[in-house]
Amino acid sequence: MHRISTKIMRIDSLSYNNAQTQGKRRREWLQQYAPQHLENCTTLVLHGLYQRGGGAAQNVLVLGAGACTEVPLNDLLRASDEVVLADLDIAALRSASDEITSSTLNKRLQLLQCDISSSSGEPKKGISATLTRLIHHQNWEAAVAQGPQAVFDLAALCLEQCPIADLPEIQTLASGSFGLVVSSLVLSQLFSYPILDLLDHIKRLSPKLLGEQERHRRYQEAAQAFRIRVINAHLHLIRKLLDRGGSAVLLSDLRGFVFNVYGTDHDASHRRVMPLIPRTFPDIVRNTFEVVEEKQWEWITDLPENERPGRGYEVGGYVLKPHPS
Repeated sequence: MHRISTKIMRIDSLSYNNAQTQGKRRREWLQQYAPQHLENCTTLVLHGLYQRGGGAAQNVLVLGAGACTEVPLNDLLRASDEVVLADLDIAALRSASDEITSSTLNKRLQLLQCDISSSSGEPKKGISATLTRLIHHQNWEAAVAQGPQAVFDLAALCLEQCPIADLPEIQTLASGSFGLVVSSLVLSQLFSYPILDLLDHIKRLSPKLLGEQERHRRYQEAAQAFRIRVINAHLHLIRKLLDRGGSAVLLSDLRGFVFNVYGTDHDASHRRVMPLIPRTFPDIVRNTFEVVEEKQWEWITDLPENERPGRGYEVGGYVLKPHPS
């Protein structure tokens, strides 16, 4: 049995990474280099508020809130009795809270540290930790000795066997208790971090296998099925938390891209695209919700510097209502 530390997970560095990519300074950077991104996020969230029925609960939940870099927190607080920010990164949540200067608005703000992929909200029951335990119990040395096919068959088995609660239960968040639920650019992280943990493990075992996963059909099918299960679970959680007449806003990265020269980020010949979300994503969303509004746009997250390429994402944004029961 090849033993690994359960602490070797991408999610363990979440707080450090967020400190570099979220908050007030980051928002100022985005206002200069990706103003449309901030504008679109704000517009969709406010449209979600507008869609909230008058009889629905006058409170808001933001899943994956972080430091609320793209979320118009002051507007949400002014329009609500209570706003709950939920994220695993408590330091980022406190950073968001620190930006609220009105004591009246601050009293309406609640911070909830939790793993929104978990069956209970506890990190030890989240998808990353669960998959890591599965990885820990496999005989990787034997698979490496047999060759790449055996390694990626074993990786596929881990993804296939990883339990994902179809309807997560997050403590303190009661069903039907929110008039607006916002999922803030967190969805792709819920499945990409665990998959990257698995690939990181394989790289540590045999660096020459880096990138080999693209050649193995069973692994590719297992990874795609894993993504879809995580997406469905997240959408079902949002629907479960909405009050009757409530609305939801879903903001998600769809594809990533890298480019080498600033100003060529929109030029397909100068960039490489990396899909993040399954092509069936729009259909998955429509199976769970009625789509009131939909937007797509791109935003730059890093400019090219020296030999390091620039990075950006294509984003999908939705205003949603549950299907009539």
